[in-house]
Amino acid sequence: MRRTTLRQMQVFEAVSQHLSFSRAAQELGLTQPAVSLQIKQLEGLTRLPLFEQVGRKVYLTEAGETLLDHVRAVLNAVENADEAMAALRGEAAGKLRIGVISTAKYVAPTILSAFESGFPGIDLSLTVGNRQQILTLLGDNAVDLAIMGRPPTSISVAAVSFAPHPMVFIANPSHPLARKKIRLADLNGEAFLMREKGSGTRTLMEELLHENGVTPSKIVEMTSNETIKQGVMAGMGLSFISAHTVGLEVSVGRIEVMEVADTPIEREWFAVTREGKRLLPVAEAFIKFLVENGEGLIETAIRGPKVRRRRKQ
Repeated sequence: MRRTTLRQMQVFEAVSQHLSFSRAAQELGLTQPAVSLQIKQLEGLTRLPLFEQVGRKVYLTEAGETLLDHVRAVLNAVENADEAMAALRGEAAGKLRIGVISTAKYVAPTILSAFESGFPGIDLSLTVGNRQQILTLLGDNAVDLAIMGRPPTSISVAAVSFAPHPMVFIANPSHPLARKKIRLADLNGEAFLMREKGSGTRTLMEELLHENGVTPSKIVEMTSNETIKQGVMAGMGLSFISAHTVGLEVSVGRIEVMEVADTPIEREWFAVTREGKRLLPVAEAFIKFLVENGEGLIETAIRGPKVRRRRKQ
């Protein structure tokens, strides 16, 4: 393996990511035969097959899966070295890979735009996914940091809170409970629209309903906040969602934030990194920027009516 070239690693990582020789070639600006040759040479060095093809599909072998972890570590180290050298030269440059849970996509562009204006030399990469997807990326070191509503316990992380994140129940304004002051128990027997398994909002909602003895009459699973909002507006049921996702709909009277006792549920937004990860200056600067400016920028992003906050006991 000592004779392996950086180019071979880059080609191997691209094919592994796409599980396609043609897509890897397109991404790297190479011909497909050139990609195949690089992989063949790498297999010659490992003396093991790295990919297998079944029909038209390409799969990593066990050797390929093992090698991929090491190759990604090497490529990340090379990239970090480039950025560290740039920092020593006094250049505010480098790549910053950020993963955000799907709920944060309503506020992340405003935050990133404001940060980028002060650091024009950086190369930003933004990935949006549900909680489990973002945790996988964080665990694989495929993102430098993640923005989410609750730090994980499944992996060791460092988490910094930077803004309030209220969670609310929402309804169509014509729903009988929409404008009443109610208890959580009064939601028993209602239809609920929920995110997919793996979503942090889904987990929190299920815990909250269970703790208060609420059994939905029906659960409709939806894979995005946008679809949930459309479903609530169409009268399909109630939902529990981040207040930061419904500012526009509330302001124009299409959705009602319900007055449920002991809500909003007060959470926080966190910037999360792997524990022990050596952050480059650009990542450290971004976390500092979030702490100093995150709350104000989120308010700017949602531009909706401020949610009545539950007084803390």
